[in-house]
Amino acid sequence: MKLRTILYRDYEKDLPQSGQHILAQQTEDTVIVYQAFNPRIASYAVEHQAFGGAHYSYNRMTWIKPNFLWMMYRCGWAMKENQKRVLAIEIAKEHFDEILAAAVHSAFKADKYENVEAWQAAVKHSNVRLQWDPDHDPYGAKLERRAIQLGMRGEVQARFGKEWIRSIEDITAFVLEQGRLVQAKALDKLVVAEEQVYQPEPGQVNRKQLGLD
Repeated sequence: MKLRTILYRDYEKDLPQSGQHILAQQTEDTVIVYQAFNPRIASYAVEHQAFGGAHYSYNRMTWIKPNFLWMMYRCGWAMKENQKRVLAIEIAKEHFDEILAAAVHSAFKADKYENVEAWQAAVKHSNVRLQWDPDHDPYGAKLERRAIQLGMRGEVQARFGKEWIRSIEDITAFVLEQGRLVQAKALDKLVVAEEQVYQPEPGQVNRKQLGLD
């Protein structure tokens, strides 16, 4: 497995404990995001290193999550129906920043948009949705820190699924192994993805509009 890992007991040491931050595993020029699917979609994606096939639809929004533990909360450590295969997807930071730059909040924010009509217009003309949700610990308990998820449709989704992906790795076996440790309440042995705060390229993303702390 290419994913870099760290013991959970060391995971939080250098991370902010509150505020809205993008936590992600990253290299100098790439970032990892996660998605969970049913086996048919996941198998095609791993084999072709792109999304497609008879069971994947480019006509419905798809959501990516850069935070490993937030993905674990959403997929129940790969135990939820239609989320039993977890994929680690590597894309270039420049493309991740393109997704961030196009993002519009999925609900009206009075401090981000002039009025409801302005927000609705932004939603209509954007192919990316943004949500900030409570981050979660391995047991699923809410944290004060908030995590980001990004929904893509249209051209952005097509470029992500067909052009922007550097690699797709199936990490389901790792997820299931760590999920058993969570079930056993053995957090001293739990291993998670190593992550740092992601900083978009200056000038590419409006941090204030995005809501980044």
